[in-house]
Amino acid sequence: MAKIYYDSDVDFKALSEKKIAIIGYGSQGRAHALNLRDSGLNVLVGLRKEGTSWKLAGEDGFEPMEIGEACAEADVIMVLTPDTTHSSIYLNSIKGNLKTGKALGFAHGYAIRFGLIKPPNDVDVFMVAPKGPGAKVREAYLNKFGVPALVAVEQNYSGKAKELALAYAKGLGATKAGVVETTFEEETESDLLGEQAVLVGGVMSLIEKGYEVLTEAGYQPELAYFEVCNELKLIVDLIYAKGFKGMLCSVSDTAKYGGLTRGYKIVDDHVKQNMRKALEEIKRGDFAREWTGDVGVSTERLAEMMAKMDEKEIEKVGYVIRKLAGIEK
Repeated sequence: MAKIYYDSDVDFKALSEKKIAIIGYGSQGRAHALNLRDSGLNVLVGLRKEGTSWKLAGEDGFEPMEIGEACAEADVIMVLTPDTTHSSIYLNSIKGNLKTGKALGFAHGYAIRFGLIKPPNDVDVFMVAPKGPGAKVREAYLNKFGVPALVAVEQNYSGKAKELALAYAKGLGATKAGVVETTFEEETESDLLGEQAVLVGGVMSLIEKGYEVLTEAGYQPELAYFEVCNELKLIVDLIYAKGFKGMLCSVSDTAKYGGLTRGYKIVDDHVKQNMRKALEEIKRGDFAREWTGDVGVSTERLAEMMAKMDEKEIEKVGYVIRKLAGIEK
């Protein structure tokens, strides 16, 4: 069973006299900086001076610094920029300022797992990964609670890297909900598989194929969208709140029977084998080489794929349905 840490297991001793540089001020960066500051910790914010976040950080009461300057002054450097930027930021601004005994932190293990960053042996390397978007991390903190998080240590030069990571998690509010101990490898590989096979790629493909089966059989596009997409949120909310059985107890007996007798035949072991193949590609580093091996090529490809989303019929119908429902203006 996983080891889970709560508020009573952690104190701020490991961080109380340290300066923490938050690198990046996007969704996670802003939430981390504000929560840690409100927890009484000494927070610096390192940004590109020409970046759009510089002004926002100032409005939030920080005095933003150039990334290299913040890293030079800090004892703990937390990298919260997109994965595709980690290598260049590390080489240009962090590496030269990562002196013996400092700590380098991440909210996702990708850069360490796939070698985008190779820290020296004389620093701590840790991860605190909230399992929710930055806005939720901040909202939960303001509501005197927290978002659960994962914690991991890759290098323990000081002998106190886990204590430091847990103190950081407590500063975010995560230990009020619970912090699960893991590894960089486990977090990264499971996170990527979850995104690709279920949460992003898998669910979009499932919805779209259901929509196509109905519309190709002559059913109205709007009706098809309601049945395979619009109502999905209701079901996922029930699963989130009550689990599979709790969801089943909240739908009709017809839905129960049809789902239990047909669903596992449709999303079957063939799909599971495809998921295993995707996981092997992740573990071998195939996906990382494709995504961050040549960032210019992969980001251009991503932009092309995103542009094509607007051409999909299901997106056009979905916009109409969301307007009807008052979801989208």
